[in-house]
Amino acid sequence: MTESVPVDSAQTDAWKQLSDIATGFSPDLRGWFASDASRASRYTFQAADLTVDLSKSFLTEEVLRHLLQLAKDADVAGRYQAMIAGQHINGSEDRAVLHTALRRPKDGQALVPPKGFLVDGEDIDAEVHATLDKVFAFADSVRSGAWTGITGKRIETVVNIGIGGSDLGPVMVYEALKPYVQAGIQCRFVSNIDPSDIYEKTADLDPETTLFIVASKTFGTLETLTNARLARQWLWNNLSESGAIADTDDDRKNAVAKHFVAVSTALDKVAAFGIDPQNAFGFWDWVGGRYSVDSAIGTSVVIAIGPDNWREFLSGFHAIDEHMRTTPLEQNVPVLMGLLNVWYTNFLKAQSHAVLPYAQYLHRFPAYLQQLTMESNGKSVRWDGSPVTSDTGEIFWGEPGTNGQHAFYQLIHQGTRLIPADFIAVANPAHPLKDESGDGKTVKPGQDVHALFMANFFAQTKALAFGKTADEVRAEGTAESVVPARVFSGNRPTTSILAPALTPSVVGQLIGLYEHIVFTEGTIWGIDSFDQWGVELGKQLALQVAPAVDGDEQALDAQDSSTKSLITKYLELREAAS
Repeated sequence: MTESVPVDSAQTDAWKQLSDIATGFSPDLRGWFASDASRASRYTFQAADLTVDLSKSFLTEEVLRHLLQLAKDADVAGRYQAMIAGQHINGSEDRAVLHTALRRPKDGQALVPPKGFLVDGEDIDAEVHATLDKVFAFADSVRSGAWTGITGKRIETVVNIGIGGSDLGPVMVYEALKPYVQAGIQCRFVSNIDPSDIYEKTADLDPETTLFIVASKTFGTLETLTNARLARQWLWNNLSESGAIADTDDDRKNAVAKHFVAVSTALDKVAAFGIDPQNAFGFWDWVGGRYSVDSAIGTSVVIAIGPDNWREFLSGFHAIDEHMRTTPLEQNVPVLMGLLNVWYTNFLKAQSHAVLPYAQYLHRFPAYLQQLTMESNGKSVRWDGSPVTSDTGEIFWGEPGTNGQHAFYQLIHQGTRLIPADFIAVANPAHPLKDESGDGKTVKPGQDVHALFMANFFAQTKALAFGKTADEVRAEGTAESVVPARVFSGNRPTTSILAPALTPSVVGQLIGLYEHIVFTEGTIWGIDSFDQWGVELGKQLALQVAPAVDGDEQALDAQDSSTKSLITKYLELREAAS
């Protein structure tokens, strides 16, 4: 089932009204706060455990009214209901989009859709939980030591081999939840086909205590399978050199069976590689890679943090799913944040969006969001195949605070570009350390370091919003010649997201929040946020170019002049080094 023609939001009255407002729009956050004592409370919302303050954004009541009308015109709520019900809203691939089904509770009451709903004749809940139970049982066996390597030693290191959503999601969540990782188990992640990646991740490992998880739905992803073969060869070579196995086909086969499992549905290819198909964990074509971290793709993290914490992680997703489903648009946090991004992108001409987690454990979250947002909404055709009628997508980027303050915040504060920024923080750190000595000046003895850290979080959004005027700079005794350089214009929009702590549930909530922000924007733009054809051409051409890189003169001659010249130079450099 394919979809009908999407609403052309750019032709709606709400869009025209917003365009008129944007002409000559001059934000005045100082003035808005001074004249409206309720602004902070009116524009602060709750989504599960997340407190989200939009008051330092470029929202006014007039802008909000028209943005909400835009969401109604595009039927954001109706399309979301269609998505969670299993309609084929991924039109170009004629697929349902059901990542929300991955986190529906097993024994939940009053689920929408009802428990056991069918999509294309399949009982979605039954399939999801059967796979989840299988992953949990395997994770428990590794964590308990019941699953051992070929020499009987328990597993100490899990190496996840994947790329894209099969890597970015698991590594981000593993890093975010490191305080929950079981002692004696660590995870590493290999994604890049650059051989340096697999080399560095395995160089100091003991093959007898290492388990590889090969994550590839089709078991045919070039980078993943190349790295999997390199890992298999590393295992055989090291076990053979140590005398742990004989260099025979049977011993090699047995070693792979004990040290490799797969996340894939291509059981024939899994078996051909040497992995027991019983140790393959599947997922479905209605789960896009960048939406798959809460599927079996997260097996490595389930092993690390355990099934109970994983259940809490899933519950966080589900809480945001329910917020999205049941909350009126006027208080619906992912909808409001998505609409704000449309306001910034389409009407105020922002081209990028910073995500700045004031939580070191979230240091991979901006990288994760790069795929989620830009692979989803980097489209130039609508879901019916017609050209888009507005700009789509933003460049998402960021680093953890306070590192970013000493790097790129200069551009956000005083540059000429509009860069909306999301600041994310938690009230209670995993490690509440104190600086017992202090520095005798600005940091007092016994200083709660997290409080000092959070002071930066609060100060940055305040500085970005309100800036510093020339008169305020002069009042500090600054020489007149330097005053212009020390003026901060303010009126730099931010969103602040504050959670109680970085628990598994909160990590799930944060991911779910941005998934639905992406959904909201995609619906307004009328695009399919769930296909990714843009990644295919380069992969196809790489296979065509590969023979030329290997020295095939006929293949080399078939290249364009630039590519041929570059490959020729590469071959010369390789020859010179040999």
